[in-house]
Amino acid sequence: MRRITEIFSFRSVATLCVLTTGTGLAFQTSNSNSKFVSSPSDSRSTSLDFGEKIRAAVNGFRRSSRAISTISLVVLDYKYSLQGVVANSEEYRLKLSEVHRRSANRILKLCQVNKGFYVKAGQFVASLRQTPNEYSSILSSLQDQAVPCPFKDIKDILICNLGSDISAIFLSLDEQPIAAASIAQVHRGILKNNQEVAIKVQYPGLMQHVKIDITVMSFLSRTISWLFPDYRFQWLASEFEKTIFMELDFIHEARNAERTYENFKNNNLIKIPQVYWEFTTRQVLTMEFCEGHKVDDIEFMRQSGIEPAKVAKALVEIFAEMIFVHGFLHGDPHPGNILVSQDHLNGFTLVLLDHGIYKQLDEEFRLNYCQLWQAMITLDTNKILQLGEQFGVPKYCRYFPLIFTGRSFDSTSALGMGMSNEEKRNLKQELKLLKMEDISSFMESLPPDFLTVLRTDGLLRSITRKLGVSQRVRILTYAKFALRGSSPKLNPETDNIVKVAYFRLKTNLSYLYFRLILAGIEVLSNFQKFMHDVYSLCGKFIYASKTLPMLSFL
Repeated sequence: MRRITEIFSFRSVATLCVLTTGTGLAFQTSNSNSKFVSSPSDSRSTSLDFGEKIRAAVNGFRRSSRAISTISLVVLDYKYSLQGVVANSEEYRLKLSEVHRRSANRILKLCQVNKGFYVKAGQFVASLRQTPNEYSSILSSLQDQAVPCPFKDIKDILICNLGSDISAIFLSLDEQPIAAASIAQVHRGILKNNQEVAIKVQYPGLMQHVKIDITVMSFLSRTISWLFPDYRFQWLASEFEKTIFMELDFIHEARNAERTYENFKNNNLIKIPQVYWEFTTRQVLTMEFCEGHKVDDIEFMRQSGIEPAKVAKALVEIFAEMIFVHGFLHGDPHPGNILVSQDHLNGFTLVLLDHGIYKQLDEEFRLNYCQLWQAMITLDTNKILQLGEQFGVPKYCRYFPLIFTGRSFDSTSALGMGMSNEEKRNLKQELKLLKMEDISSFMESLPPDFLTVLRTDGLLRSITRKLGVSQRVRILTYAKFALRGSSPKLNPETDNIVKVAYFRLKTNLSYLYFRLILAGIEVLSNFQKFMHDVYSLCGKFIYASKTLPMLSFL
């Protein structure tokens, strides 16, 4: 009875929070961002704005209420389903997985109903490597669930941004979108100069919804942290808030595209669509139209004679160069944002789309991250510990090799070949001692740049896995570009030719040295495995030879 009373009391409080907070946040955010026309001579305009304000507030209340009630149910589920169960036991793990699955389905339903910002938030959570598998698998379905906006509303946005006569700009404009995402949809068109373009148009009223939803999300993350001190998610809300407002500014996206084009202008394997600035605003982005298929469309590659392994290698090289060399990183490399198109010169070209989310890595972080990869390749544990101090996670840096290379801190196994059974057993025992508080502390302590790199690396791993390429390819590519990123940045057009040649030779020799170390580790690992198999066979032979005389005696 006491338990029932506690649950009833908790639900009552949750319901009260839904009603008061949902209403308050909706009206407060609507008030702070709506524009009143207070001219007494235009009462109709004032009345219209007031009506829009009321509708926005009501809509905000509904969305906020759904969010708060959903998260309240999730909190209750975790709180009471796991109560009394021994932590780290088999029963605990099974129940935790069930709660993860139920909660992920609730959040999926919330994202599908509220749409827009919530779909983006769900995609963001699904792409994080630290997200439980149940959430990743269920929320990943949001990638292809955006519902297009009616063309009438899209046309209004175009007229508002480009002028009343869009027929003076476009020879033709397809009313049916070729792509629809969480914040915008894309239409195909032809300019007056016969240039085929893709026009990305932001959904109407999106900024208003985002401001309300961000406020609610921040409130929910603080509430969860208060109810469950071990589960701290403010870092997640903060990171997402930064990315979403950047993505809503298409001028910012266009500049990112042009900067990326400059960084890769000498690379024939990557194409960045050209921006048409005269038809680009904060809500409308007009770019060159590029044909292509999703980067994980293996069937298309086979039909076109393109090797998936080469595509995977080129993809990893592009992003490795972004991370280790330029320090300017595309933050959302899911398959829908990377196309593969046929090219007569190279066989294929990778078309990089959606440049709304980019991260300018801190220069000190970039150099330290280059050193971290070199240390993980050579298993320089002292260097990893030293860099862990600089990254602000001295207690948890021993897990860096596990996160990025799949090896334990003191592993002797070959790179990209997995861990031995003994290493797995030891690691399993070690991880059992970790609590949710440790994971929260680890994520909060990491520099923001590290979180971006982790997310990007997780998305790349997923794509390369689908393309059937081993993680060894990714690891070796990262090692190569980590060396290049550690070298002084030189420009062959302006710097001394001898100096440029010297540092290129030094980088190549260092990479060759790494490859020799890796080959040595692999030979040693294979030899150890061979000797283990020999000892096992000898043991079986000795046992059999002892058993046979006993059988013949019987």
